[in-house]
Amino acid sequence: MAIALTGGVAAGKTAVTRRFEALGVHVHDADVAAREVIEPGTPGLAAVVEAFGAGVLDDSGRLDRAAMRQHVFTDPAARKTLEAIIHPRVRQWLHERAMAERGPYCLLAIPLLAENIEHYRWVDRVLLVDAPEPVQLARLIDRDGIDETLARRMLAHQASRSERLALADDVIENSGDEAALDQAVTDLHRRYLALASDR
Repeated sequence: MAIALTGGVAAGKTAVTRRFEALGVHVHDADVAAREVIEPGTPGLAAVVEAFGAGVLDDSGRLDRAAMRQHVFTDPAARKTLEAIIHPRVRQWLHERAMAERGPYCLLAIPLLAENIEHYRWVDRVLLVDAPEPVQLARLIDRDGIDETLARRMLAHQASRSERLALADDVIENSGDEAALDQAVTDLHRRYLALASDR
C-alpha cells in the first residue's frame, strides 16, 4: 500500500516521517529524489544547465540551490521551467521505489502533491500534515533563515490549505504538541497495518 504524505512548507512533514520511520515504515522522500535526479553527471542536472546556464552551478559543479531558489521564486516562468525538468524525474523515482516495496505499506513524502495530483492517482491514500499558516511562517523563517517576505512568497506559491484538505484521506494536526503527534502517528500506523492486511 502506497500512502502519499503531504503538507505545506514547514507544516512538520519531517517530524511525522521520522516517527513513521521509527516504527519501521519505509519513507521515500520527493525532496531526496529532487536532489538525486540533479546530482552531478545526471541527465537532470545537464537539463538544468542547458535551461539556465552554467551560472547555476557552485564551485563543486553542483546546483547552487540558494541562488536557484531566489531566482525561481521571483520569476514564475523560471520556476515552471525548473519544475518541468525535475518533477517528471521525481515522479519516476518515487513510483519505482513504491512498486519495489515489500512491506505492508510505505510512505511517499510529496510536498507538492496537491499541485501535481493528476500524476499520483496510483497512490492508495493521502495523509496530510496540517498546521496553521502563522505556525508555518514562523517555522519557515526560523528553519531557512529567510525574511518574512520570501517566506510569505514561498507559502503563496503552494496549493492552499483547503486544496490540500480536500485531497486528504487522513489528517495529522501538527501545531506543536509532541505527545499528540506521537499518538496520532501511532494510531495511523495501526490503521494502515490493518488496511494493508485487508488488501
